[in-house]
Amino acid sequence: MSVDELDTRLLGHLSQLYGEQQAATLLPKVHELIGRHIEVRQGKRLEIPRWDEKDSVLICYGDSIQYPGMTPLASLKQFLDKRLNGVFSMVHLLPFFPYSSDDGFSVSDFRAVNPQLGDWQDIRELGENFSLLFDLVLNHMSREHLWFVNFVHDEEPGRDYVIQVSPDENLSMVVRPRSTPLLSRVRTPRGMLDVWATFSNDQIDLNYANPQVLLEFIDILLDYIRRGARAVRLDAVAFLWKEIGSSCIHLPQTHEVIKLFRTLLDVLEPGAILLTETNVPHQENISYFDQGDEANMVYQFSLPPLILHAIMCQTTEFLVPWARSLEQETLPEGCTYLNFTASHDGVGLRPLEGLVPDEDLDELLDMMRRRGGYVSMRATTEGRDRPYELNISYFDAFAAEDDDVDPWHIARYMLSQTLPLSFRGIPAVYINALGATPNDPLGVERTGMTRSINRRKWDGAELERLIDLPLTDAGQVFPEYIRRLRIRSGIKAFHPDAPQRVLDMPDGVLGLERISLDGEQRVYAIHNMTGDLRSVDISALGGTNHRWFDALHQVVPDMDGDEVRFRPYQTVWLMAKG
Repeated sequence: MSVDELDTRLLGHLSQLYGEQQAATLLPKVHELIGRHIEVRQGKRLEIPRWDEKDSVLICYGDSIQYPGMTPLASLKQFLDKRLNGVFSMVHLLPFFPYSSDDGFSVSDFRAVNPQLGDWQDIRELGENFSLLFDLVLNHMSREHLWFVNFVHDEEPGRDYVIQVSPDENLSMVVRPRSTPLLSRVRTPRGMLDVWATFSNDQIDLNYANPQVLLEFIDILLDYIRRGARAVRLDAVAFLWKEIGSSCIHLPQTHEVIKLFRTLLDVLEPGAILLTETNVPHQENISYFDQGDEANMVYQFSLPPLILHAIMCQTTEFLVPWARSLEQETLPEGCTYLNFTASHDGVGLRPLEGLVPDEDLDELLDMMRRRGGYVSMRATTEGRDRPYELNISYFDAFAAEDDDVDPWHIARYMLSQTLPLSFRGIPAVYINALGATPNDPLGVERTGMTRSINRRKWDGAELERLIDLPLTDAGQVFPEYIRRLRIRSGIKAFHPDAPQRVLDMPDGVLGLERISLDGEQRVYAIHNMTGDLRSVDISALGGTNHRWFDALHQVVPDMDGDEVRFRPYQTVWLMAKG
């Protein structure tokens, strides 16, 4: 792209946001940020984005693993290098910046490493064996951030970085992810003021109507790339732009900001990846691909709750129609899904809207409460509270309700973790899911946050001991999970861009056909989502002329003629040998 073409695109983005006249004055400032980036990079650029079947992402905090006498980031590197090198291609390092609340998502300095975790050298060393994904927490800041202090004292630069709103304004149309008040009261020398706070009293939204805020975050985005990020996650980006009288979610200006980021990265760092975090219904979520000029990746947010419902209710009544709907989607070139189940957050429930009836969702949530889970709520525009997020360890979500020995707990759980490996896209695995981490009710008591139930920090030696004991939960899950990830990475049909088709199967069974990009390899990933013995007729997949092989278990499948026999909660990856 020529300089003139770049300027034309940048002016287009800026004009959509701020008008043509202001765009012309902003362009030289963007050029200054570009020049600074080029000077620091000194000709180094990330390679053109490529992903294949070998790619998978590990999600973790900087202090998820800790060893005595080491910084948490150095501890994490030691564990990953020893146990997971060659298994994951990328590590999503959750916010590692100084913060005041929400386990890092209330950032008080976007450009520094939390000294309790380590320093930038630790980040660089962590990136020696893994690509890195950083969080850009661009919707809000901590009350402890200097910009907010500036606002309180009416000083530059932060005096206009906050959205001040009169409590008399009609904000009833605003779509909320919480049931807490939208406005937060602030004591200032000028008196009590009300400011926008989408997520919590300690997470003050930033004012992107002020172009200086956008310039700040362009610089921060490019700084993260210079610091070693291959990918950047745009946290809570759907709520970025506010207009009183609107829903304040998915506004055109929000999409335009992302397009501006994408334009800059396509020119400066064409190997960088933008991931949008928009925990909303599916069609809203994939709108962030647009024409291939916004996000490179979006989370497959409907997958975690649909998998949970399908296995626990032993039906594919809702999972299969949704999976079939994906066949109608043509993803733009250079775009893919990030498939996951567990994460540092809970299981989002908004992505079930229009997919699962309220009565079925209520039944599932009651099951989860009996397993120690919590359900957080959000306020609707009608003033009612609706379920927003389920907080539970994904491992314990598949446990029995009583304390009796459950012979199928591990099988149910491993089915839930294997299914995303079969879907089109790139798999992402939360480190606590990898270690079969149970609910952490003490963490909830300690922090007062229900999300803490699934944010346990591990002593590295304890976790390694459990992994190496075959009879523990971690000892059964961790090695088998790694084995499955390694097998998947050798199957070309699991390339993120490879076509996907849902097979005709009886209720309770999900079958996916994946075909390699060169058309030479097919895999049929078939999942028994029930606790019953099942037989599935596969004659339509190739008849009796094929010799079938289960690549997942490296064995010939259990067959009777054209029927494959499945144990409860079993997955097979069928491949024809000739």
